[in-house]
Amino acid sequence: MNRLVVVSNRVPTATAGAPAGGLAVALDGLMEKRGGLWFGWSGAVAASSGGICVRHDGGVDYATIDLTQDEHDRYYNNFANGVLWPLLHTMPELMQFDRRDARVYREVNARMAGALLPLLRPTDLVWVHDYHLLPLAAALRARGVSNPIGFFLHVPFASADVLAAAPEVGALVRDMLAADLLGFQTENDLANFAAAAELFAEARRLPGNALEVGHRRVRLGVFPVEIDPHGFADLASAMARSPEAMRLRRSLHGQHLILGVERLDPTKGLLQRLGGLRALFEQSPKWLRRATMLQIAATSRKDVASYRALRDSLDREAGKLNADLAEADWQPLRFVSRAVNRALVAGYLRHARVGLVTPLRDGMNLVAKEFVAAQDPTDPGVLVLSRFAGAAQQLTGALTINPHDAHEMADALDRALAMPLAERCERWQACWAAIENRSPLVWGRSFVAALLRATTISAVPDLPLRANDQAKPPTIGTDMVLVEPRHLPIMLPDVVNLN
Repeated sequence: MNRLVVVSNRVPTATAGAPAGGLAVALDGLMEKRGGLWFGWSGAVAASSGGICVRHDGGVDYATIDLTQDEHDRYYNNFANGVLWPLLHTMPELMQFDRRDARVYREVNARMAGALLPLLRPTDLVWVHDYHLLPLAAALRARGVSNPIGFFLHVPFASADVLAAAPEVGALVRDMLAADLLGFQTENDLANFAAAAELFAEARRLPGNALEVGHRRVRLGVFPVEIDPHGFADLASAMARSPEAMRLRRSLHGQHLILGVERLDPTKGLLQRLGGLRALFEQSPKWLRRATMLQIAATSRKDVASYRALRDSLDREAGKLNADLAEADWQPLRFVSRAVNRALVAGYLRHARVGLVTPLRDGMNLVAKEFVAAQDPTDPGVLVLSRFAGAAQQLTGALTINPHDAHEMADALDRALAMPLAERCERWQACWAAIENRSPLVWGRSFVAALLRATTISAVPDLPLRANDQAKPPTIGTDMVLVEPRHLPIMLPDVVNLN
């Protein structure tokens, strides 16, 4: 069998007790079924770079390296999260570019490539993830790796004129083209990358979502990340009856709950959300004492200046909102800045009348899909969703808004809170239909199948899916012929059997 090698900045199970992030949720099912190797940073900061730690868990090998303090500061905090994260989210005003940080970012990617090299087998499929590792495919090719390499970007990809704000990005776009398949969350992200490749790498756009770079053809595809909707629905139903969720429900005293859940991050539109909440109560005072908002925004990336500044601003605005509008026995906002267990969040989502998901820019946003899955089909809540979240392209039953417009947000909240049951059910059903037959497993298998099709001369048959796993095929062209086939043999029968 062709082994799947997943490469990500963090290896989710490397640290005992570490919370499951979006990448772990997306890939755990596939790795559990197929086995393979998961390689990346351990999450530890050590005095020296050291060697590789490998541990086995079921059918998966987890291989990790530590970072030095300088690498953590420059590669992770300063460049990946201080430059690439805001840049790719079209917020270049938040980035602070330093050539030394860019150099260390490349050095860490090169060190990861060197550490991974002796672990690779000739017929491995390599799947690299996210903005931390944009140059990794090129670093592997420079070391002679000819295995099929796929890359998936979990965050948005900004337009070429925005990317030009960071001097290093042109070279990173060229490095990304060393992969055989590049996957994105939305058609817009794919189109932005294709335009950037034409500008920065002199790539030529071909029919069927492909680029020609020199004598190579690189495939592009759209693969929206999914949740396990049925599993999350069961979890939410069970956790809604937990003591913690019932305490929340009792504390509402019959008020409608507006719920927001995300990391504390400048891209999530949290300050704008508080503005929309204030506008709701000022424009529609009928909701005073009849509705309240719980915002869970777990503090993250404390070492990044923009995150510290955001936390200070949120504390001020949340305090001012409650000071201006609260009464002795009621307040408009409950703000929690620590992490809350994902299972408990599922129970909270079940009780919410409105799910408020309003990022300024987001690759997908799985919380929006989790809100839909968590609802009681007989009495569902309403999703108010930013049109700039990738999920908005799938969840057509949501009330979509511009998160920069406080009054539009307030109007949508007013409409959602007052919406009759029949319309709530109709809108929820439209959202549920978009996710009910999808899953992280189907998402992962779709990418692997597309990678195989992109790196073999003849097309690979579609992977067999279970009846309840049927999903829309990824957006990828049908012309699968490489200009110069150069990969080692792929054992197709074994790869196809992913069940």
